[in-house]
Amino acid sequence: MAPDPATEATYERDGHVATITYNRPDALNAVNGAMREHLNAAWNEFIADDDAWVAIVTGAGRAFCAGADLKDGTGSVGTFPGSFWEKPTINSFESGQEIWKPTIAAVNGPCIGYGLTAALTTDFIIASDRASFAYPEVRIGVPTIVGAIRMPGKVGWSNALEVLLTGDRIDADYAKEIGLVWRVVPHDELMTEARALADRLCQGAPLAVRATKEMAWRGSQLNWIDAVRMGETMRQVAGATEDAGEGRRAAADKRTPQWKGR
Repeated sequence: MAPDPATEATYERDGHVATITYNRPDALNAVNGAMREHLNAAWNEFIADDDAWVAIVTGAGRAFCAGADLKDGTGSVGTFPGSFWEKPTINSFESGQEIWKPTIAAVNGPCIGYGLTAALTTDFIIASDRASFAYPEVRIGVPTIVGAIRMPGKVGWSNALEVLLTGDRIDADYAKEIGLVWRVVPHDELMTEARALADRLCQGAPLAVRATKEMAWRGSQLNWIDAVRMGETMRQVAGATEDAGEGRRAAADKRTPQWKGR
C-alpha cells in the first residue's frame, strides 16, 4: 500500500514488520509541525502494536529526511513545558523515547539534522549508495544537541566532531568507514535488504529480543554488579513467559517455534 499523500508520516505493518515513512517528498521530508505530530503518532502506534516486532524507518521520494523545515519552525524534536532548565522532556523517537523493539533505518538519500538523529537512534543503519549524512546546524548558528550526545558513542570522538563541527556532508561509503552506517547497498536493493534484516530479527522470541536490547543499553550505563543483577532479574521474568515455554518445547520437538509475544 502506498503512503497516504495527505499524511506527513505514515505507519504500515506487513506481518510483524512495521514501516514508518517520512512523507513530505516535495520538501525532501523536512520536519514541520504536522510531520512532527504524525511521526510521534507513528512511533507510538509501533510501541502499542503487539503484532509489530520490528520497525523500518525510511523516506518517501529521493531523501530520507532533510532535517528541520526552517520555513515552518514548528517541527522541533521535543517541547519543554515549564522551565527549560529544570524540566526537559523526552517525547519523540529522536529525543530518546524508549523503544526496546528493534529498529532499522533504511536511508535512501540525504539524511540531515533531525533525520540523522533519528537514524542514529535506530539499531541498524542500512544506507543506499545514494545516501549522504550531515549535521549542518553549526553553519546557521545553532548547536546540535541530541546528535552530539549520540554520535561519539557510535563513531568515536574525532569522527563525531568532524561531522558535528564542520557541517560537512559525508557519503555512504565514508559513513560506513567511520562506523556510522552498518551496511551500504545498491539503491534499488535498499528496502529488500532492510526487510531481510527485519525478518531475521523476527526469528527470535520478541519479548526475549526486547529484554536483550534493553539489557545491552541499560547494562552499559550501570556498574558491573548492578548490570548483572538487573540482567538476571530480566532473565527470570522473560523465562516465565509463554514464549519461553514454547521455545523449550520447540527445541525438544526439533521444530520451529511459534512465537506469540506473550
